[in-house]
Amino acid sequence: MKELTIPPAAQTDDESWELLRAWVADKGLHCSLTVGVYEAEGIPEEQAWGTILAEAARHIADGLSSLGLRDSGTALSEIRRNFEAELDKPTSKWSGSLVQ
Repeated sequence: MKELTIPPAAQTDDESWELLRAWVADKGLHCSLTVGVYEAEGIPEEQAWGTILAEAARHIADGLSSLGLRDSGTALSEIRRNFEAELDKPTSKWSGSLVQ
């Protein structure tokens, strides 16, 4: 298994917590999520996760730009277009369950 590096700020902040991990395994996407922590703080989970996914999209677009593969604005537009298309018409079956 190939894991990513934990960001330095997450390593040094005693109050940090992990929200999302995603792997490609057995020809599919597998995720572990921490859900419910924002709701407990009075923030709707949908709002919090919308922000988290938008921030992740910006990081991906910036990463593609840093590698010289895309302009970050173009990349972000394409990520958004494909995100919405995938929500509207999934390209694969989705399954999952909440494990606590």
